[in-house]
Amino acid sequence: MAAFDVIILGGGPAGYVCALRSAQLGLNVAVIEREALGGTCVMWGCIPAKALLESANLATRLSHAADHGIAISGMTLDFNVAMKRSRAVSSQNSKGVEFLFKKNKITYLRGEGLLEKGKKVTVTAADGKKETHEAKKAVVISTGSRVKGLPQAGLTLDKNVVISSDEALITEKAPKSMIIVGAGAVGVEFADVFNAFGTKVTLVEVAPTILPIEDADSSAELTRAFKKRKIDILTSAKIVSTTVTKTGATMVVEAGGTSQTLEVEKILVAAGRAPNVEKIGLEAVGIAKSDRGFVKINAKFETNVAGYYAIGDVAGNQMLAHKGQREGHVLADILGGQHAHPVNYGNIPSCTYCHPEVASIGLTEQACKDQKLDYKVGKFPFSANGRARTSGETDGFVKIIRDAKYGEILGAHIVGAHATEIIHELVVARENEFTVEEIDLAMHAHPTLSEAIGEAVLDSLGKMLHA
Repeated sequence: MAAFDVIILGGGPAGYVCALRSAQLGLNVAVIEREALGGTCVMWGCIPAKALLESANLATRLSHAADHGIAISGMTLDFNVAMKRSRAVSSQNSKGVEFLFKKNKITYLRGEGLLEKGKKVTVTAADGKKETHEAKKAVVISTGSRVKGLPQAGLTLDKNVVISSDEALITEKAPKSMIIVGAGAVGVEFADVFNAFGTKVTLVEVAPTILPIEDADSSAELTRAFKKRKIDILTSAKIVSTTVTKTGATMVVEAGGTSQTLEVEKILVAAGRAPNVEKIGLEAVGIAKSDRGFVKINAKFETNVAGYYAIGDVAGNQMLAHKGQREGHVLADILGGQHAHPVNYGNIPSCTYCHPEVASIGLTEQACKDQKLDYKVGKFPFSANGRARTSGETDGFVKIIRDAKYGEILGAHIVGAHATEIIHELVVARENEFTVEEIDLAMHAHPTLSEAIGEAVLDSLGKMLHA
């Protein structure tokens, strides 16, 4: 048995950041991971998906090369090559985390971890060898989440016809046709990818809009952009029946008052994730779960059993990599005796990397109405932005929702090229309680996409200049 100050079960964004920060603070740390460092984000989520989206964007933009005086003939699309590139990028990122572990003298224990009482964890390696290790300060649960099917709708994952995002990231060929069930961030991102590589895509969403957690204007703008690309969208949809064979599937869907039968090669289920709480020893230790199945924690990430903590997807709240990373950092500061700023769950940016990109922070306009807030809206279209015109990426807008009396930024919503990058000006502004007047005082370089933020702010004040 080896003794460590901190043992972390799971090496995803929450776990590995917690490990790195804990090591910086002089703690002796071990991380148990059964697959590869970086977790779902690096291996099966954020990184490989965004690599594919970059390939998809390049393919889409090259189809308009003639607009720039560039003639391209004989262009072919090979999804297999793009997929292999995305896997290589993922592997590179994972190796980067391994390097950081070695640099910070963090012990990497590869295997399955099982929680034991007394702040102990038993690790079973691939060869069946078992080791039990003890934590002096804390055991941190950061086992993440996994994809799930929709058996209630006849959609049990079979890794062949009915697939999850995991299989989509390793498939060698873009299918001729695909239904994507679920039009949240994952669903619309894969709709973007497969559409760019020639797949006939139909998005099926039970909610009235795609990206249902985003502002209604953002959802409507992305819907328009997707329809221009011939992506079919069925919202307020009900799956009546699904028949799956070895080579394809038939789905009957009711939407818009009509019923239609869809025949496709693949069905991609992109309708949520489940926390990894099974077979890790929670029950044996006595660690409680919430009604939704997440590990129950308090504001300091403590479970109901002293010495055991939980962070990341397995602990609930927004299931986002950057949320988990921040939790890992804050928990490490707590364990290391530092002053730790609590995680501000009301100011976590939401980013969707389809094209055009969608990003937001704070409240939607509907949420402001529901809360009966006195607010004003400022909006500026990228079609009126000089930099967007030069790049030919004029879809979308910046929308600012401000408190009518004091100018507080209640919410901000961006649809357009690089939206996931430029949202951070507004994340910083809200975190530091800047008003729209203070954003107006900050000079925005010309020509840049970020000028649209300044113009939207001006519009919320009734003095927009360029539209």
